[in-house]
Amino acid sequence: MKDPELVELLRKLEAINSPSGYTADAIAFLAGLFRAAGLSPRITNKGALLVCEHPEPVTVCAAHVDTLGAMVTRLEGDGTLRVTQVGGWPWNSFEGEYVTVLGSSGKKWRGTLLCDNPAAHVNRNIGKAERSAENMHIRLDVEVKTAADNKKLGICAGDYVFFDPRFEATDTGFIRSRFLDDKAGSAALAAVILDSAARLKKMPAAFFFSNYEEVGHGASAGIPRCVREMVAVDMGVVGPSVYGHETLVSICAKDSTGPHDYELRQRLVTIAKKKRIAHAVDVFPFYGSDAHATMGAGYDVKVAVIGPGVSASHGVERTHIKGLRATVQLVEAYLADICRKGDRP
Repeated sequence: MKDPELVELLRKLEAINSPSGYTADAIAFLAGLFRAAGLSPRITNKGALLVCEHPEPVTVCAAHVDTLGAMVTRLEGDGTLRVTQVGGWPWNSFEGEYVTVLGSSGKKWRGTLLCDNPAAHVNRNIGKAERSAENMHIRLDVEVKTAADNKKLGICAGDYVFFDPRFEATDTGFIRSRFLDDKAGSAALAAVILDSAARLKKMPAAFFFSNYEEVGHGASAGIPRCVREMVAVDMGVVGPSVYGHETLVSICAKDSTGPHDYELRQRLVTIAKKKRIAHAVDVFPFYGSDAHATMGAGYDVKVAVIGPGVSASHGVERTHIKGLRATVQLVEAYLADICRKGDRP
């Protein structure tokens, strides 16, 4: 898949709202792509997506389509809405973001996430106020003045709130958007599948797109029991205390849940060096992934985590086409190595 096609695939995936628990549309989109390529994807009972053409895969590559989001908790007397987080995101980063509220009737309403009393001309302390669930609200773009007005619109507690992704691909190769964690990894993995579609029946590999990673139990079920390894394709951390960069693929040695399999990590590093794939080996201090969910569920697998570098994670994120391409290349080289080794890693 050429770079413009990869970016366009990511653009389409980003346009589909998919906070944890509301991922059917994103899963259906990917399943449609794979069916059109002659594959037989299967949606699990939990709503994840499994692509497995080989009868006994020995490895599984996983990414997650679920993102951050919010959910209505209370209809306020002034017509605003209180919300709770879906996944962990900083309130200050999402302040001012445009949103879509999916009412229980199925109708969608536009709005904005704001701090209480947000006008600087009547609130001298607006810049000092803590941003939290207790003092943030959704202002709907419809004439509502009471909680009863919102009820008439079909809005109630439990309704999903979708944040605008604000996707933009620049002519300098950068891609900025919310939810590159892990729409970028999902697009990279989808590109690998589509490029390898004709060979998958002979490739002892499965591919898994989870739908609850942001809330901790994404790949805890649905993985073929015969697999011996997992490579989770998630975001690579970018920041002052790590070596990752948006133009690289990161290989995670350890995250907040503990070290990953040493032998598998070293094999990925060796492959990256041999193929001259731009990469960094890193320790992520505040990070978890589907690899942890799979191990926690009792699967007897070796795990590794890789992914394109993503700046400002869980905020206004940014990556680069070079990082996406390096991720695709590393997954493809890893799978080629598996095929050369035969039926077992």
